[in-house]
Amino acid sequence: MPLNCGIVGLPNVGKSTLFNALTSSQNAQVANYPFCTIEPNFGIVIIPDTRLDELVKIYNPKKTVPSTIEFVDIAGLVKNASKGEGLGNQFLAQIRLVDAIIHIVRCFEDENITHVSADINPENDIDVVEIELILKDLETLNKRIESVSKNIKTGEKKLQHDLDILKGLQDHLNKLRLARYFIENLNEEEKNSIKDLYLLTDKPVLYVANVDDHSLEGNKYSDVVKRIAEKEKEEFLIMSVEMESEIAQIETTEERQEYLEELGLRQPGLHKLINEAYRLLNLITFFTVSEKEVHSWTVHKGIKAQQAAGEIHTDFEKGFIRAEIMKHDDLIKYGSEHALKEKGLIHVEGKDYLVEDGDIIYYRFNV
Repeated sequence: MPLNCGIVGLPNVGKSTLFNALTSSQNAQVANYPFCTIEPNFGIVIIPDTRLDELVKIYNPKKTVPSTIEFVDIAGLVKNASKGEGLGNQFLAQIRLVDAIIHIVRCFEDENITHVSADINPENDIDVVEIELILKDLETLNKRIESVSKNIKTGEKKLQHDLDILKGLQDHLNKLRLARYFIENLNEEEKNSIKDLYLLTDKPVLYVANVDDHSLEGNKYSDVVKRIAEKEKEEFLIMSVEMESEIAQIETTEERQEYLEELGLRQPGLHKLINEAYRLLNLITFFTVSEKEVHSWTVHKGIKAQQAAGEIHTDFEKGFIRAEIMKHDDLIKYGSEHALKEKGLIHVEGKDYLVEDGDIIYYRFNV
């Protein structure tokens, strides 16, 4: 499933360091000067999922396939990016292609790391990025309004209705509010009239407060980011990107776990970030299991059983007969499929069954 999260923020806030930690690589160049990153870096990251590990223990398969998500490291934005400042148009075009945004905000002091405005001010930093996204959306929207206005002379009622929606969104953006807060109040037909605009501010956002390793519980700067996230009804996470980078470089799982325990942490902050990104994209996981392969599949929340079958193979969807459903927690509790059958915990469902996160599915089909 080609869904991804773009890592955005001002220059020198930790975007590339985070990307390298997420992907366990050094693909993104890191340096103490703005625009170190020019071209976007792409990386596929495995979703940490203990449920998959538990299923592997039961089935001992020859092959295990986890779910993944793609992250994109996008160069830092600056004021007037929407007018081309700092190669802004190029970077904004890259943001248009992602499905969700991880917005990293600098929440630490360090005189050795340059800040583009020479001042640690999370609220201002967030405003700079988001205002540039809004201004670019206004530019896109104004072109559409001009085009629709020219065609409105045909007298088509739908065009007039579309124009009213576009102008309402224009007024909303002019108040420097993100597009998604206007669009979320539209019905499906109205949303379709602006869907193909691919607006930059119609994407879910996770704010990441990048703190030093002494402020994992937060500080005065991260408190500002948290307040903004709550106001915007967006997700929020505190993490030390530098510390996560160090953890990611530890070679063995055992050594990594020992280091986490020394720090008083149960899991790396990266795991929280990856799982938050997964939820941000409104994704869930179902599993197919056998001694040959345990496979984790990524689908949108709300998908029906027959559609989900198509993720495995188009023949499964075309020839769908039924889906036999086991719940992950039931299987772990009772230890085997045989035990679930005896207790009547394997359910037979039709094509309209809504797949739930953690379902284990056997598909019956005929082509």
